[in-house]
Amino acid sequence: MKDDETMSIWRQPTTIEQITARATGTVNGYLGVRVTEIGPDYILGELPVDERHVQPFGVIHGGVSVVLAETLGSLASMMACEPGFTAVGLEVNANHLRPVPKGDVVRGRCTPVRIGRSVQVWNIELRRGDGHLSCVSRLTTSIIEARPA
Repeated sequence: MKDDETMSIWRQPTTIEQITARATGTVNGYLGVRVTEIGPDYILGELPVDERHVQPFGVIHGGVSVVLAETLGSLASMMACEPGFTAVGLEVNANHLRPVPKGDVVRGRCTPVRIGRSVQVWNIELRRGDGHLSCVSRLTTSIIEARPA
């Protein structure tokens, strides 16, 4: 491996196009959550904040921030599983640090804290359009055998 190459952590890689197609008819599709980049050890996503996402004071609802964070973390966890396994959520938390007003865009970056055989932990940072941190979230998943659909 060359010095400028990074080994990928993804054991079940997917494409942004596949992720987008699966979002149709789900909360991610209805809210407009978009995955924008899959790096060797991170996932980026975004959500343009509109009337669907705000609480009565005109800023993003905390639950919507959690939807974006959990979406990125769950996707990362599933992609990091060995083939034949999948991830299910155990716990998600979020600290809301700054408001994101309607008309802005919130962008998330998901990175691993620990990728274990039976438990994974992911860190998700959400930032407003001006780059200020708006929310930090952590997702813990349990890794189980995938069941046939």
